Amino acid sequence: MSSFFKTAFLFLLFVVLLVNKTIAQDQNKIHNVVMQLNSADTAVWSGMLGNIRNFQKVWPGKVKIEVVVHGKALNFLVTSKSHLVADIEAMTKQGVVFNACENTMNKYGIKKEMLIPSVSSVPSGVAELVVKQEEGWSYLKTGY
Repeated sequence: MSSFFKTAFLFLLFVVLLVNKTIAQDQNKIHNVVMQLNSADTAVWSGMLGNIRNFQKVWPGKVKIEVVVHGKALNFLVTSKSHLVADIEAMTKQGVVFNACENTMNKYGIKKEMLIPSVSSVPSGVAELVVKQEEGWSYLKTGY
């Protein structure tokens, strides 16, 4: 075999090994996604839950999701006002974190005990989004 073919063969082997290693690393990667929800549109709420389900299908056991809810979307997390309580509770049991903005809660007179029991809160929804992005989380704004 000529030295050209040996070199080409070794180069091709190197590329194949590199691609295989890259694919293997991606399969083991934990994806961190922070989602912003600030729409009162209940179709947006349902669509966001569908997006979460899709993430979980594509990366089963390999995705951490935090939903930050503020502004007009806060009713999404209020037990007496949300039609998606069972879905939110089920997703929380699967590790999805739902955080209500305390600034918005104060603005609308919502107390923590009015929230779905599995829901957490953060002092500022927009500040939480910035912190997560600074930590390298992928950001997804839901709705329009």
